[in-house]
Amino acid sequence: MVPGKGRGLAGPGRRARRWRVGSRAGRAAEMDFEELKRYSALHPKPAGLTLQYGTAGFRSKAQQLEHVMFRMGLLAALRSRAMGATIGVMVTASHNPEEDNGVKLIDPLGEMLHPSWEEYATQLANAEDQELQEIVTEICQKAAVNQRKDASVFIGRDTRPSSKELSQAVIDGISVLGGQYHDYGLVTTPQLHYMVCCQNTQGQYGKPTLEGYYQKLSKAFTELIKKSLSSGEAQRQLKIDCANGIGALKLAEMETYFPKEVQVQVYNDGTKEKLNYLCGADFVKVHQKPPKGLDMKPNESCCSFDGDADRIVYYYKDTAGHFHLIDGDKIATLISIFLKELLAKMGQTLKMAVVQTAYANGSSTRYLEETVKVPVHCVKTGVKHLHHKAQEFDVGIYFEANGHGTVLFSKAAENTIRQLAKEEKDVAKREAAKVLENMIDLINQTVGDAISDMLVIEAILALKGLTLQQWDALYNDFPSRLLKVQVADRQVIDTTDAERRAVTPPGLQEKIDALVKKYKLSRAFVRPSGTEDIVRVYAEADTQENADALAHEVSLAVYHLAGGKGAPPQPI
Repeated sequence: MVPGKGRGLAGPGRRARRWRVGSRAGRAAEMDFEELKRYSALHPKPAGLTLQYGTAGFRSKAQQLEHVMFRMGLLAALRSRAMGATIGVMVTASHNPEEDNGVKLIDPLGEMLHPSWEEYATQLANAEDQELQEIVTEICQKAAVNQRKDASVFIGRDTRPSSKELSQAVIDGISVLGGQYHDYGLVTTPQLHYMVCCQNTQGQYGKPTLEGYYQKLSKAFTELIKKSLSSGEAQRQLKIDCANGIGALKLAEMETYFPKEVQVQVYNDGTKEKLNYLCGADFVKVHQKPPKGLDMKPNESCCSFDGDADRIVYYYKDTAGHFHLIDGDKIATLISIFLKELLAKMGQTLKMAVVQTAYANGSSTRYLEETVKVPVHCVKTGVKHLHHKAQEFDVGIYFEANGHGTVLFSKAAENTIRQLAKEEKDVAKREAAKVLENMIDLINQTVGDAISDMLVIEAILALKGLTLQQWDALYNDFPSRLLKVQVADRQVIDTTDAERRAVTPPGLQEKIDALVKKYKLSRAFVRPSGTEDIVRVYAEADTQENADALAHEVSLAVYHLAGGKGAPPQPI
């Protein structure tokens, strides 16, 4: 048991009846179902509530989630035993309003929970109280969970008023099954992903502590910034909107690790306003305007984190007062250009690619393929799909347009780069390898991380001597519009080709194709929401007027052919 871990409820001296649970491996193990029943009664399930474990785990109003948190504590202990590794449980609802909360599980290498266990999570969350014992037994049998193995779980939470109490419910679930836990308290989501990976790689990825995280990132960043300072780069200044969330607390802790050449000013630090209210990366991206509480002067560098600090977007105002957003597409482009140049300097032909979703602006895809000459792959919406695809390459760069993304390096590529940084005789090649080595250490490869991504961007801009305006001018986004249409049942829409084409209902895709032909440089697609009965409509065209018109016409097609509810969509 690592220092600071606890066993919670599962201490010695209880006289409870024990039941035997068989596993597919043919071993019998003991589980205290009487204690399970007793603690389940303290976290009862609201009648009729049904929730689905999605890309973001579970999310709902905080008061509806206590039973879910208890049960995810159970599931984390079972997953830990099944994998023989530490599992993470993060209590957060990211960019949702403060009244909401949520929970997601983190697999051993810091990745998203395996899809087969997402089904178990949904099953467990929706089981009636009296069915809990049966479902837990069933999961143990299906997943060959060896109850004699130790269970180890890391827990983290965001700054929501409900998070502390809900994370205690998680602890109750872990403890009822005799699991060990380490409660990190207030951490960003990416920090917990990082800690889980460090623990399961026996420290190869880093130390599983906040100090270890700060030291690893700041050491790499300082090394990179040093190189830019020697080329005469002036002091870097950045205004950061922290969405009144956990990012502000963690940036304050990290400040002493930053080199003095970098000045960071934090806004929306959670001392005055509500989490995510009129601020944060999601607000800035959706509304295309600066957050409340951040005073912008012309051409100042600004960025926004989301509530749990796993997304980032940059922006500035020009001298005419126009707002310019630099989203995930442009972040992926900047990183791609930089890494491709370094690989060329090293004389390496490592396989590099960018992974996007259908929401990526068509102009970014075209620029990456035609100008940067990097292959681009499109996958279904959802971080797990991007992450999985990016793992296929030596260097896989993925970003959603919303600002969530990272870079993955294959083990072979990382070993090659580190070896060249140490042993390469050619000075220019060795220096390029050293820069790349520091980049590997600066990037949080487990998941999108606003703090890590911000440091990566600042380092690249400094090393390339680029201003925000020059970065923004790499290419111009095609005007676009995102709308939603309420329908009676979102499942009437089925898609293919990474959600870019509708298979059902009949006639819808043909209608969309006909509408797209009316406008220049246009494309449009529709996809059902993963959580509610709405259909999302995305359109691009040569002008904003045409993008708006196309989005509206496609919305009408969805309304008429896919069972629209309420009044028909109105023109924008």
